[in-house]
Amino acid sequence: MSVFTGKPVILQKTPEQVADKFADLTVLKAEMEKLPAEQKEKIGDVDFTTDSIIINTPQAGKVSLRVKERTPQRVSMEAVGSPIPMFINVDLKALDGGAATEVTTAVELEIPAMLKPLLKPTMQKAADQFGQLMATLGQ
Repeated sequence: MSVFTGKPVILQKTPEQVADKFADLTVLKAEMEKLPAEQKEKIGDVDFTTDSIIINTPQAGKVSLRVKERTPQRVSMEAVGSPIPMFINVDLKALDGGAATEVTTAVELEIPAMLKPLLKPTMQKAADQFGQLMATLGQ
């Protein structure tokens, strides 16, 4: 399994407050509507249910990221409908005595060894963008 870790982002909220934002993912839809048009365009066709983020892409069709774990330390999601096994972990680390949170995302997926050099830059960019999205939506 290959792991692509996004750049850490600092939020001025406790880990519990950040994790609470992911208790019901439908609230993230309203948060996404507040994003600038350019950022929404980069994100693409995304929908939210209570426990999943559904991404519709021309390459893979509809892929659902379903929540497997929700704690003040981690939000973990598993891809359903993806052509390859994929997991996204959003790690929440308390900083400044718990007043702030470092958010780090990691995308784990099975990539055949011969395709890894070709996909590595794209997947790293995706991990960084997903981290930025989670940080923006978690504010």
